[in-house]
Amino acid sequence: MRWKVAILTASDRGSRGEREDTSAQVIRELVEEEMNGEIIEYRVVPDEKDEIMAALIEMTDYYSADLILTTGGTGLAMRDVTPEATLAVVDRLAPGFAEAMRAGAMQKTPQAMLSRAVSGIRGRTLIINLPGSPKGVHENLAVIMDQLPHALGILTGREGDHG
Repeated sequence: MRWKVAILTASDRGSRGEREDTSAQVIRELVEEEMNGEIIEYRVVPDEKDEIMAALIEMTDYYSADLILTTGGTGLAMRDVTPEATLAVVDRLAPGFAEAMRAGAMQKTPQAMLSRAVSGIRGRTLIINLPGSPKGVHENLAVIMDQLPHALGILTGREGDHG
């Protein structure tokens, strides 16, 4: 089964072209290699709640992504507003993904407890916040990757709750 995946990077410097978006490249590689995903949309926006919200809504409602993976904006800095933007657009929470990622990342670095990442559902789209660093993206996605196809199958109605 091929999954439609969108990547949204929240980065002031990235949106101005001042920084290469290596975290999105890690997401792209893992999605294509590990879960048979197709990247249908990719965007870099500044750390602005309204712009993040607008991009999430468009990726869900217009592009009909099965999964949106965000990178960046999940820390404690004042400009880190990705979780708030995500919470503003989701219909339901799916907290297990964020909880599992934090728990898994804590095994590697205690700084993982600083993550405010959230995960939720808008319509039939799963939205998961990832950290901004390539290493953090890889470590967090590795924790949840094996559960994503089943979760997306249930969410999109392609499979029942119990496989």
